Amino acid sequence: MIRVKGFQAIFAPLICGSHTQNMPLFSAKKTSVFSYQYLVRSVTTSEQANQKISSATAAANETTPAAAAAASDERNGTEDSGQTPSQKPIRRGPVTWLSLVLLIATGGGLIVNYDKEKKRHIEELKNASSTVKQGPSVGKAAIGGPFKLVNHHGKTVTEKDFLGKWTLIYFGFTYCPDICPDELLKLAAAVDKIKEKAGLEIVPVFISVDPERDNVEQVSEYVKEFHPNLIGLTGTADEIRQVARAYRVYYMKTEEEGSDYLVDHSIVMYLMNPKMEFVKFFGKNYDVDTLAEGIINEIKGHRS
Repeated sequence: MIRVKGFQAIFAPLICGSHTQNMPLFSAKKTSVFSYQYLVRSVTTSEQANQKISSATAAANETTPAAAAAASDERNGTEDSGQTPSQKPIRRGPVTWLSLVLLIATGGGLIVNYDKEKKRHIEELKNASSTVKQGPSVGKAAIGGPFKLVNHHGKTVTEKDFLGKWTLIYFGFTYCPDICPDELLKLAAAVDKIKEKAGLEIVPVFISVDPERDNVEQVSEYVKEFHPNLIGLTGTADEIRQVARAYRVYYMKTEEEGSDYLVDHSIVMYLMNPKMEFVKFFGKNYDVDTLAEGIINEIKGHRS
């Protein structure tokens, strides 16, 4: 810009000189002298400005060895990292892809193991039921056995208290939101239908698999909602574990949040003969009519 201004300063008098040519002759000599003096001053000013610019440029280009080394290191670091000077390094978060994959793999393994264990228990029940149907020559199913629990009146009972009666047993828990109430309503309706249709007395029994919350008072209030003859049984954690093992019942606490949790368990009804021996189990796929009809057929076949 300074050089341009210098040239403008040089040419300005010439342009002015052209205008002086239009001036009258008596002033042409004075104008020529004035233009020459102005031209000399303009050239001198331009040379001084150029010297200042050259000095400033040389000073800007001069760097200390330390500054040059730092600039060289910065350029080398940028080239090695593949980044431009304007780019900033990306800070990695606390969660990496590897940790996320490990978390998903662990969760999947737990779910697979849980489903495998549950299927194994159900398969054992099916095998035991088919063994009973084949006849006494192949032996009896290892379902059922001695137990000692407390009924909903607070009285201690054992399996001997049910001898001489056909019994239909269901395992569940009173805090169950939907499945247990549905199954107990079905059980109660089937018991009434069996009595009405075949004149047979069936004792309905509910055994809790949640000993931590299902005390005598809780069970007592619960069984009243389904059938007047429904017997509720509960006990300590060890007693419930023993009877569940005897009947091959699977149960496990899930979704625990303090005192609020659910219990996953086998959804099965066990038909026991008057000797408290296992006859057959009925799953969730039975409705009231098929359940009642199936129990009647089993009792008639047992008597013949």
